[in-house]
Amino acid sequence: MPSDLTADLVAEPRDAARSGPLCGTDRPLADLFDVALMDLDGVVNRGGAAVPHAPESIAAAGRCGMRTVYVTNNALRPPGEVADRLTGFGVPARAADVVTSAQAAAHVLAGRLPAGARVLLLGGRGLRQALTEEGLTPVDSAEDAPVAVVQGFDPDLTYARLAEATYAIRAGAWWVASNADRTVPTERGIAPGNGAVAALLRAATDQEPLVTGKPEAAMHQESMRRSGARNPVIVGDRLDTDIEAGYRSSTPTLLVFTGVTTPSELLAAPPEHRPTYLAADLRGLLHPAPPVRARPDAGAHAAGCGGWIARVDGGELSWSADRAGNGRGTGEGTATGEGTGTGRGTGEDADAGDGLDALRAACAAVWSATDAGGAVHTIAADRPEGCADLVAPAGAP
Repeated sequence: MPSDLTADLVAEPRDAARSGPLCGTDRPLADLFDVALMDLDGVVNRGGAAVPHAPESIAAAGRCGMRTVYVTNNALRPPGEVADRLTGFGVPARAADVVTSAQAAAHVLAGRLPAGARVLLLGGRGLRQALTEEGLTPVDSAEDAPVAVVQGFDPDLTYARLAEATYAIRAGAWWVASNADRTVPTERGIAPGNGAVAALLRAATDQEPLVTGKPEAAMHQESMRRSGARNPVIVGDRLDTDIEAGYRSSTPTLLVFTGVTTPSELLAAPPEHRPTYLAADLRGLLHPAPPVRARPDAGAHAAGCGGWIARVDGGELSWSADRAGNGRGTGEGTATGEGTGTGRGTGEDADAGDGLDALRAACAAVWSATDAGGAVHTIAADRPEGCADLVAPAGAP
C-alpha cells in the first residue's frame, strides 16, 4: 500500500504533562467535559441488554450539560439502528449521536479513492450504508474488480465471503479493517470480534490491513468531526482501544469495569493503557474523581487514595490504613481490620466513594515500581475489599 495513503492517520504522541493517569477532580466529570465520547459494548450495553445504571447515568449527565456521543468499533449497524436499539434500552440517543467504525473506514476510503470506486464489502449493513453515503460502490465478489476491501464485524459471516475477500486482497486490493477488537462482550460472555477475523485474513493473504477504528487516529478524527466536541472525555471498558485512543490523542479517559477489563489487567497496564479516571460503572460521570497521591513518607513506591495507602517493597504489593485521614469519606474496614479507610459507597452520595480507592492506590504504587524497572511478583494476603482477586503483574514468584 502506498505510504501516502496512511501518512495523515498517525496520531501525534501524547503530551504526558497534559493529564497523567488517575487524576483527581473536585467536580463531577459531567461538569468538567462537554462531550462523553462513549463506547457501547461493555459500557452502555452487553448484547441485547443495558448495563446496570447506564441509562439513568447518561440521562443525569445530560441534565448536567454533558452530551453523550456513542463511539463504537462495532461496524454492524447503521447509526439510526444503533440509536433505536439504545432507546429500546432506555438510553437517550439519536442517529446523530452515534459514530461508528464503519463511518470512519468509509470516510478514509472516500478520501483516497475516486468517486464511485468499487469496494468489496466484508461486513454488515452498517458498512454498506457508510460506503454508499461516502459515494463508493459496495460489491460482493472479487470478480467485480474491487480496488479495496473493507472488513467489519458481522456475526453472519460465511466462508464464501471470506474467500472472496481473500481473492481480492491477494489480487492487490487495498484492505481496510474497521477495527481490530479481538473479542466482543455479549450477554452470554466474550465472543470473537472483528480482530479475530482479521487474523484469519492476515494468515490467508500475508497482508496487513489499515485499521481505522479505536485506538487509531482516524476514528478519533471522525468522532471529533461529527460530535463537534471541544473538551471531550473518552469513556470505555477496553485498555487497548478506548484508553489507548485517549493516550494517542491527548484526550482524558474514564475506564469502567462493566466490560472486558479486569482490575488485574489494569494493575499490569503499560503507560499507554492507564486511564485518567476510573469508576465501577457510568455513575462515575456524576461524581468527583478521588485524587491519588504519591506517599514518599510510606516508601519509594507508595501511593494513597481515600483511606488507603498502597506500597511496593521488595516486589510485594501491600496496603495499610491512612491513619492521617488523608482521604474522603468513611469506609467499612481496612486492610488490617482497623482505621477508617474508604469502603463500599452507596452509589448515591458523591462523598461515599465507589470502593475502588484501594485499587487506585495499588495501581499507582505498582506503576511507579514497574516504571522504575522493578517487578511486582507478590500481593499481600491481607487485602482491602475490591482487591481480593488481584493477580500480580509479574505472576507468581
